[in-house]
Amino acid sequence: MSNPNPFGMYLRQLQKNLATGVASEHTHRSALEALLEATGDGVRAINEPRRVECGAPDYIITRAGTPIGYVEAKNVGTSLDTEERSEQMCRYRASLNNLILTDYLEFRRYVEGEHRETARLATVTEDGKVKRSKGGAQAVADLFQKFFAQEVPTLSRPRELAERMAALARMTRNLIEETFKRESEEGMLHAQLKA
Repeated sequence: MSNPNPFGMYLRQLQKNLATGVASEHTHRSALEALLEATGDGVRAINEPRRVECGAPDYIITRAGTPIGYVEAKNVGTSLDTEERSEQMCRYRASLNNLILTDYLEFRRYVEGEHRETARLATVTEDGKVKRSKGGAQAVADLFQKFFAQEVPTLSRPRELAERMAALARMTRNLIEETFKRESEEGMLHAQLKA
């Protein structure tokens, strides 16, 4: 860690943002980006990266230009239990082998779609103050280190490639079906179907 207390700086920034009374999910993005980069050796957190096959996670985490994981952030106080079951997170969990879901205070790590661990850095009190959780900084630091150390999957057998491609094909089919249902009859997919 390059900064001796990145978690303290992060929580102070969250408190400052929340104190405005108008903070949103996006308000805290730069603070989380700084925390991820300060706690990961040689990692880069890229906010709002271009879309991947399953959607657009909020961050892609890279080391030496190689993607090592993704982070999806929700607003402070959002129920991560509910978000975990959302259509978006089901897609991400099925497609992204190394993923963190957070509300900026609680962090959940998923490996190959399976929930591996949860760590809570702090809570927000009724009067709007950010209160550190006992042992929270160490628990989140440990979770991050496991996240950063997760090996990037490599395909060594034709069967692995076929299974990966089949999963991507199913996901693509589901995305097209959902988009088609939501689109008006004058939409691009409807026009392509008519042609």
